[in-house]
Amino acid sequence: MTAKASVGFTMSGFARFLLVALAICLLDQVTKQLVIVNIPKFGHVEIIPGFFDLTHLYNPGGAFGFMARGNTAWLNIFFIVFGCFTLGVIVYFLRHTPDTHKFLQLALALICGGAIGNLVDRVRFGQVVDFLDFYIGSYHWPAFNLADSAITTGVGIFLLHLLLKKIPY
Repeated sequence: MTAKASVGFTMSGFARFLLVALAICLLDQVTKQLVIVNIPKFGHVEIIPGFFDLTHLYNPGGAFGFMARGNTAWLNIFFIVFGCFTLGVIVYFLRHTPDTHKFLQLALALICGGAIGNLVDRVRFGQVVDFLDFYIGSYHWPAFNLADSAITTGVGIFLLHLLLKKIPY
């Protein structure tokens, strides 16, 4: 028997949420540190010729370099505040997500873990470390990291729940 932690979810659901969020954050930070230590800034290591490199970049803006130009100090403050706000919204949704919606809880955990991973970078460096670089010829997808991947996957799952009207609130 599990005790209710709050309206909507159980302690076991919260434990799963924390485990996934912490694992994402930890994996994100470990991979970024490996890049920082092993690849010079702006350097790259070709993994799949003509398609995928590991690189060492810093992004002062948001996803895909959004708002990357401008006063980086204010941008950093903005993204830290926005990240904290996002975490608050995630906690709100989590509190109202019943344990029967495990996939939705997973989405929230992915977003949370990714948001924390990128927040850690913003506090440490004033910007986010990006290192996954996919491209075809001279056409590059903006470099990203594991936190960005987790956030994108989590938002995709959340939107799928919205579209299918499986949101419990």
